[in-house]
Amino acid sequence: MSHLYNISIYLYSFVIQVASFFNSKARLWIDGRKDIFKRIKEALEDEPSGEARMIAWFHCASLGEFEQGRPVIEEFRSRFPAYKIFLTFFSPSGFEVRKNYKDADYIFYLPADTRLNAERFISIVNPRMVFFIKYEYWYNYLRCLHNKEIPFYIISAIFRPGQHFFKWYGSWFRDQIKQVTCFFLQDNESAKLLLKIGINRFSVTGDTRFDRVYAIARQFHSYPLIEEFCRDSQVILAGSSWAEDEEILFPMMNKSGSSLRFIIAPHETHSERISSLISRLKIPALRYSEAGNENIHDFRVLIIDSIGILAHLYQYPFIAYIGGGFGSGIHNILEAAAFGVPVIFGPNYKKFREAKELISLGGAFTISDANQFIQITNRLLTHTEEYSTSSVICYQYVQEHKGVTEKILEKING
Repeated sequence: MSHLYNISIYLYSFVIQVASFFNSKARLWIDGRKDIFKRIKEALEDEPSGEARMIAWFHCASLGEFEQGRPVIEEFRSRFPAYKIFLTFFSPSGFEVRKNYKDADYIFYLPADTRLNAERFISIVNPRMVFFIKYEYWYNYLRCLHNKEIPFYIISAIFRPGQHFFKWYGSWFRDQIKQVTCFFLQDNESAKLLLKIGINRFSVTGDTRFDRVYAIARQFHSYPLIEEFCRDSQVILAGSSWAEDEEILFPMMNKSGSSLRFIIAPHETHSERISSLISRLKIPALRYSEAGNENIHDFRVLIIDSIGILAHLYQYPFIAYIGGGFGSGIHNILEAAAFGVPVIFGPNYKKFREAKELISLGGAFTISDANQFIQITNRLLTHTEEYSTSSVICYQYVQEHKGVTEKILEKING
């Protein structure tokens, strides 16, 4: 089976290579890995060798996993200052945004998971301990770390019965994850699933995203132009929206005579995506990059065409609509909940524990069409008591689940 796996990795790399000729993301994936071992060697040439080297390797698939692991990275750095942080990403959407992250000493793409790449990478980096965020169980990296007896942890891991680990054909995949030193799990359901396949090296600590959104909410970054846009208005913010989400919002946005204001922060912010969004609106919209004191009050719709600020913007709206629920799954609803903002999202939320729990508590609402969105929004806008209750539920939910990072690091021996 390992031979088939290795063949699939080579095939995947070949497909990405071909795609790089016409796809910018694939091109970044390839270019970011050119001369990767030479560049890593040069970066680490001043580090001690052998057992004297103190490096903690953190790996994130993409930007979402990075934000999930960020509280642990930063607290680890504070608690164990002798260590250097070596951070890797699989996806360009993570690396390109966080390649200058100040709390990591070294930031690189992760070389493809072939046997030779894994052995060479680990030999060069020589980490003292390793942390993967949430998932990505790369067979050759796991095997090499296990053979070298390097502690290997999965942070905020979560499992579902439908995953291949728990199927009759998943024995080879089960052998992979049995090599992990310890899983820091999000919930008890994941613990029960691991016990069924003979894994007991875990601790149910929770989801580190709660610590991250709590920290963001406490920072209170100020955005004066957005404050002006929201002043004396009820504002709905659509975060990480896709075209399908925006179709849900348009009927309310386009309604003449409405005093509501809207902020749309699409999941993709390239120029073509923003132009397409604006062209589909029936009322004028202002790009954030073109906003100023002289025009910020002239529009009811503000389009956020920059990255890295969305999590902080949830301090401003009355209601948040979270995108992705009409696609593969909703984006982060905890960022809004941390500010006590009720959240609305589409029907594809079943994989997200926090969404199900907030719906049952009354802090979140799911919709399947524009009419339901209008009904729920109008109810929250006009029923003060219901709105206040939902707001408090969201805020308290985050407060009650924070503190995960501390639980994890209590179990790590630096």
